[in-house]
Amino acid sequence: MTAHSLARIVSEELAAIGIVKFKGDNRLGRPRRTVWSLTLPGFGIRHHGSGKKVYVLQTMMAGKQRLVTLGNASILTKSEAIDVAKRILLRAHTGENPAETKARVRSAPSYAVFLEEYWQKAKPGWKPVTLRTHDGYRKNYLNTAFAGKFIDEIDKADILKWFTWVSDTGGPGAANRVMSILSAALTKAEQWGYRLEGSNPCRGIKPNRRRTIECFLSNGELARLGRAFEKLQSEFPVQVTALQVLALTGCRRSEILRLRWSEVRGNRLLLTDSKTGPRTVWVGDEVRDLLAALPRQPKQNSVFQLDNDIDIIRSVSRVWQKAQDLASLRHVRLHDLRHSYASHAAAMSETLPMIGKLLGHASVQSTARYAHLDDGTVMEAAERIGNLIDKVVYNISS
Repeated sequence: MTAHSLARIVSEELAAIGIVKFKGDNRLGRPRRTVWSLTLPGFGIRHHGSGKKVYVLQTMMAGKQRLVTLGNASILTKSEAIDVAKRILLRAHTGENPAETKARVRSAPSYAVFLEEYWQKAKPGWKPVTLRTHDGYRKNYLNTAFAGKFIDEIDKADILKWFTWVSDTGGPGAANRVMSILSAALTKAEQWGYRLEGSNPCRGIKPNRRRTIECFLSNGELARLGRAFEKLQSEFPVQVTALQVLALTGCRRSEILRLRWSEVRGNRLLLTDSKTGPRTVWVGDEVRDLLAALPRQPKQNSVFQLDNDIDIIRSVSRVWQKAQDLASLRHVRLHDLRHSYASHAAAMSETLPMIGKLLGHASVQSTARYAHLDDGTVMEAAERIGNLIDKVVYNISS
């Protein structure tokens, strides 16, 4: 035990029996003092005789001087305390009571505590595939987003700084998606009384502009891809079959790679967990034959399962990169197989509602991006109608 610790214990014992007289927190006989900020009027750090330090704010409210304790200096950093002080000053100047603000600030949980509470309450309402996606975003971008902040301290500047970081790190699409998750969480914070109503700092921040990067493979490119699959088939039979099924069905990657044998019914895939909910995917004989040729172990329910529990999604991605190199299609993404499926459906004069049904879209807006793909068919029809009208007009005039 150090001399300082021993002296403190003895002093406290003496104070307890009245040997040392003290007032307030001056338990060690040292006077309480406050060091005021030179840059933010009214903000300071109060040093108690016990050694405890707290951040305080002194301001006028309704003609009266009030002192608001912001928090313990061992918990709050100076910058965090200044942020709280600025918000209290702003509310005081607009007529709010700092004492009420202080009580609300103290009752609000930290961001980390709130995020865990929100997750536990929200995840029962998410589909399994949504939960997996959200968990990934939480791990990569949300868990450490606002470290040390209370949930009601997060402002628009914090959100903009974080959104820029996610955009640079994970890309504009990921940033837009995770922003929607955070915005929903902060809206719940308002409903639960942790933030003031209408204070969601995500509101008004423009999402990243979507980049139009859909790629539609031509017949020649698909043929090159097919030859690449043939070369890889013997070494990676399960992964190549998964890629072939993706190309032949237009399904999302998660829908196929997480397919279960209990969902395979002849020429139908009864998906129980797709992005838009349960749906039926009709497949041709080619897909049915590909699935039937896959090895199947007793008590194995996953259609695409690798030995030693290797992650199928990562493995398929690696094999896809090999296929890209062999086919000289490095610019083509795996998701472009889905776009190409839609483009060939449009080339066969399928209607947009039918294409949407084949792809499992929940709204016509999602399918509208393929509207231009049947332009050739529409132009042919317009030309036929124009020729017919021209003949009628010509006959009348003659």
